[in-house]
Amino acid sequence: MAPALWPHVSRFLWLACLLPLAPAGVAAGLYEFQLTSDSPATTGAEVTVTASLVASDNGSLFLPTSVHFCHFHWIHTPLLLTGKTEEAFSSTIRVVGDVPGDFPISVWVTTANCRTCQPKAKSLLVLTITESLVGNLVVTQNTSLPWPSSYLTKTALKISFLLHDPSNFFKTASFLYSWDFGDGTQMVTDDSTVYYNYSVIGNFTVKLKVVAQWEQATLDAGKSVVQKTGDFSAPLMLQETLQGIQISGPTQIQSFQKMTATLNFLGSPPLSLCWRLKHECLPLEEGECHPVPVASTAYNLTHVFRDPGDYCFSIRAENVISKTHQYHRIQVWPTSMQPAIFAFPCATVITMMLALIMYITLRNSAHQKDMVEVADFDFSPMSDKNLESPARGKRCCHMCCGPFLLESSSEYLEVARESHGLLPPLYKSVKTYTV
Repeated sequence: MAPALWPHVSRFLWLACLLPLAPAGVAAGLYEFQLTSDSPATTGAEVTVTASLVASDNGSLFLPTSVHFCHFHWIHTPLLLTGKTEEAFSSTIRVVGDVPGDFPISVWVTTANCRTCQPKAKSLLVLTITESLVGNLVVTQNTSLPWPSSYLTKTALKISFLLHDPSNFFKTASFLYSWDFGDGTQMVTDDSTVYYNYSVIGNFTVKLKVVAQWEQATLDAGKSVVQKTGDFSAPLMLQETLQGIQISGPTQIQSFQKMTATLNFLGSPPLSLCWRLKHECLPLEEGECHPVPVASTAYNLTHVFRDPGDYCFSIRAENVISKTHQYHRIQVWPTSMQPAIFAFPCATVITMMLALIMYITLRNSAHQKDMVEVADFDFSPMSDKNLESPARGKRCCHMCCGPFLLESSSEYLEVARESHGLLPPLYKSVKTYTV
């Protein structure tokens, strides 16, 4: 009965091999053609490449794997083929590269009994072969932060180098590790794992140079020492928890004055700052104030108080690690400078107006005095001024009879200028009176 069932099973398996290649109505995504490898690899090390037909329903369809119904065709030159394994719906090859570079590997599938038929599925993969070692640095810490490559200061970091060697090519090699932690500290170890503690915050880069060395047989039955190296690095961002906030600012101030307080954060930025002015020192509730981003460890807080009284600044700061609160009391006194500010312009205007009035008054007074004294002169001989004292008569005599008694007119002008200082200047026009 088994020989009678074999043609049906064979036909079913052949159809299963063609399902991924059939039209969409037949295959309907039941199978996928996958191509994987364990590259990159160093020169001389084996690289494994696998091509397989995989059921999309997680392999619930049972198919026998003892009989080959699909044939896989590979092109891997110039890589050297070191091994090949065939299964019912997969094929695996192992290749070695002697020179570094990127090498394409292609594969296609046909039915087992028709290898020259058109391919039913095909794929392409590029292998990377390098001259140096292949691996990566892994940094871990007991505490985890939500930011990538972020770690805490003053907490030990575990830094490990993981060598990528799936073919055990370096099983007889010895390794030497040279570490540079980016803060001036360097060390050399023969262990691929170190523990290090950063004491300050900041961005650092851990650098590692790995040297692998082993003996290799030569063609003349001798041995030679072979060496390979590799350089690796990993960025680190060291942060610390917020220990508190130091506030430098006045505790007393007058109203209408600008207050400036400096906040120094004992922690690593970036931070989110939130503050509010209250009459009592109470913690801030969520959503009570608008957060302000701060990119440094210091921040200047300014505010102008308009009303006197007792106030308290409630301040909250937080980073991705922790949060802290701080308070700052301040007493605001009424200012005495406020009336003077408004009185000064008024006093200035009043002073200028008074000065102007005094100037005009003095000027008018002097002008009237000159007019009175000039009008008081009487050149009539019958005037009663001849009854005055001899001294005054003598002065009048000098004024009236001077031109006749003095020898020259210049002497008369000099006497007249000394005798009456209130007379107008002599260069003005003089009226002549006839008696």
